[in-house]
Amino acid sequence: MKHLFALLLLAGALPAAAQIDPVLLRRVPRDTSRLQLNMDAVYNRPFAQPGRLPVALGGYVEANYQYAATDGVSEGHQFQMRRLTLFISSSIAQRIKFLTEIEFEDGTKEISLEFASVDFEFSPLLNVRGGVVMNPIGAFNQNHDGPKWEFVDRPVAATQLLPATWSNVGAGLYGKKFGETWVVAYEAYLTNGFDDQIISNAENRTFLPASKRNPDRFEESFNGVPLLTTKAALRHRRVGEVGLSYMGGIYNKFEDDGLRLDSRRGVQVWALDLATTVPGSRTAVTGEWAWVRVNIPEAYSPQYGRHQAGGFVDVVQPVLRGTQLGFAKAVLNAALRLEYVDWNRDRFAETGGRIGEEALCVVPAVSWRPTAQTVIRLNYRRQWDRDFLGNPPARTAAVQLGFSSYF
Repeated sequence: MKHLFALLLLAGALPAAAQIDPVLLRRVPRDTSRLQLNMDAVYNRPFAQPGRLPVALGGYVEANYQYAATDGVSEGHQFQMRRLTLFISSSIAQRIKFLTEIEFEDGTKEISLEFASVDFEFSPLLNVRGGVVMNPIGAFNQNHDGPKWEFVDRPVAATQLLPATWSNVGAGLYGKKFGETWVVAYEAYLTNGFDDQIISNAENRTFLPASKRNPDRFEESFNGVPLLTTKAALRHRRVGEVGLSYMGGIYNKFEDDGLRLDSRRGVQVWALDLATTVPGSRTAVTGEWAWVRVNIPEAYSPQYGRHQAGGFVDVVQPVLRGTQLGFAKAVLNAALRLEYVDWNRDRFAETGGRIGEEALCVVPAVSWRPTAQTVIRLNYRRQWDRDFLGNPPARTAAVQLGFSSYF
């Protein structure tokens, strides 16, 4: 981490040391001539390149105010600095490029390296990526930047079912095939993966995001078996994009120094994502659904689910476009998010009754974009959480006002 801070300081100090004129601080152009996919999100961001330096810089920030209460109990008014994310990219050679993404969450409570990879481009259909890669499970994991969304909170299914911004050390292939009105693409990576924290954690349930707390995954594999992540996506210029992804591997340490400890226990995830715009109305619809299956030891209690599922749907409708409050291309949106997560889809062996552990959320929102890269958003969140035994749900209501912006 010291080396990362040194790199950031150097990147900030070089323009000043060279006395670069602010006029030379130019925006790096983005390729808009071809259809963009969710897999392109890592590079499809605004960057600024100071002078003739070989690196480009960018990032985004998001913060908000929140007042929430669960069954009438509240912690009062809260101001939150959700995250500050920095991007650094460089074109090493004509077809070799590097990008890193460093995120500071809740002030500096958590600092994480989300992406740091070198891409070798041989042809549109065959490219090699290695380093810290973002596993392409679903769409949100890759396309998660705050300024792209009309909602303060990230989807529950993407953060509490799947591990949002889930990245690991590894390598793989990706490529695209372009047509006149469509593009088909693929990604396939072998990386380090999960550990046994997914069934041994403070949540007391099957919880894939718990493996994010293991920093050793950037140094070594927990059990020596690679995690496979693959995705295929298809986008049509007039219809939208659909993607199908898979992630699977072994999560337990089944062997140590040649001594057999346990049988191999696997975790498998399938995800379906889509994004489209309704013709004539400019209504944008984005959705994702995931299924999780985990091989749980027989000795574990029923509260650890072997099957999980969940997802979300966002509907965003532009209401007013044009000059607003002095901003020439401002947009006022009305939006709605529907979310559902079931952390335990199993049944009690004794009674055959359904096990609880589920959440339902409805989030109406109003957002204002003075520019395409900045959003101010007002959300009202209603959430119902049902416990393991299926008791009447705990009810949460929250008002959230915040902003997110690239810089």
